[in-house]
Amino acid sequence: MKQNDELTVKIEKFSNLGTGIAKVEGQIVFVENACPEDVVKIKITKVNKNYASAKTLEVITPSPNRTEPFCPMQKVCGACQMQFIDYDYQLKLKKQIVEDAMRIIGHIDTPVNDPIASPEIKNYRHKIQYPVSQTKNSGRIIAGYFKPQSHEIVNIKYCPIQPEICDEIIEFIRENAPKFNITGFNEKKHTGDLRHVVIRSSAYNGKCLVTLVINGTKIFDRLNKFAKAIFETFENIVGVCINFNSKKTNVILGQNTECLYGQNFVEEKLLDKTFKIGADTFFQINPRSAENIFKYVKDEISKHKNPTVLDAYAGIATFGIAISDVAEKVISVEENKASIEKAQEVLRENGINNLELYAQDTTKYLKSVKRKFDITVLDPPRKGCTQEALDETLAHTKEKIIYVSCNPATLARDLKYLSEKGCTVKSIQPFDMFCHTYHIENVAIISF
Repeated sequence: MKQNDELTVKIEKFSNLGTGIAKVEGQIVFVENACPEDVVKIKITKVNKNYASAKTLEVITPSPNRTEPFCPMQKVCGACQMQFIDYDYQLKLKKQIVEDAMRIIGHIDTPVNDPIASPEIKNYRHKIQYPVSQTKNSGRIIAGYFKPQSHEIVNIKYCPIQPEICDEIIEFIRENAPKFNITGFNEKKHTGDLRHVVIRSSAYNGKCLVTLVINGTKIFDRLNKFAKAIFETFENIVGVCINFNSKKTNVILGQNTECLYGQNFVEEKLLDKTFKIGADTFFQINPRSAENIFKYVKDEISKHKNPTVLDAYAGIATFGIAISDVAEKVISVEENKASIEKAQEVLRENGINNLELYAQDTTKYLKSVKRKFDITVLDPPRKGCTQEALDETLAHTKEKIIYVSCNPATLARDLKYLSEKGCTVKSIQPFDMFCHTYHIENVAIISF
């Protein structure tokens, strides 16, 4: 088997990165846009020592679980790897991804529950981050998602997984940026003004916060006028911010953000609590599915009578705030000071007085205190927890750890470590937060 070979294969399984898996003479081949039980004609795009990669040229015999994508850009965009698969079957495949991670990485035999479906499978994505560029010849501004395994932008005019207002705002920016002499970013030359457009829309009231990420360190007059035009054109926009990112990096947002017009947040409502979400605030992109997770965690905590709870890696203390009325005391710890400031506003507006906020790294905080908590809620980033953080969590928790994770692989790794320390993984509950992608959120309940 070599590059550019064309073969006919049957897809046997689904990988944790959203590709079909076939075998050719005993070697694994990862196939894009392929579903288990498909018979497809493929073209080998890359051959490594232990596996090969391929793209689908033709579906010869479709799986009964195939369906027509509702987005015409599905094959080229790369954002919705599973949209051509029936949604109910997507959930089964995601369960398999979690089970494989637990078995292979974690050596965990706790049964994985069936995933909780997203309440919405279209228009569910309430945060978009579009890279922006400019065509070489015509100078046309383009914005969209990167093609898979590339930095080539797919110019997206309509995306059915996000609110329509986001498409309208992006189209206005595309059409009007040249009128204000705002140029698109050239990644190779590191030139141009506008690197990304980030929109945070509210599922609660439909309002939007727009952030223009610029390749610069200060506001200039034409940018100011452009931001004003965006703000005044759309009634749904509550604020336009500028984020400064002049570094040669793949990180989208720089450290500094300035609000030029309106307010620097949108409001979101979950479990009757109102949250303020800024340009750089971590908050789930699918609020309705997130609400299912918060309710699940809250119900688990309510099984205990007036517990003290540590809300670690807290962000804007979403979990801490959501569970505050079933806990005697909540301590929310988050190293991002801006998130803690947003959380303080939310506490005041929701009248919550049993929650303390600490702008500190979780591990450092735990090392600095002697108190123990009845329950700890861990919601770390995709990389999971360090062993040191897990050790400190164990040392400071009496009864239960609730581990919320967006990465089955790092969750499995951390559950293995906790199991080796004598913990018992009582349950693993997946939630579909990112419909039509291979990503799956999980909540694991761990007891001592």
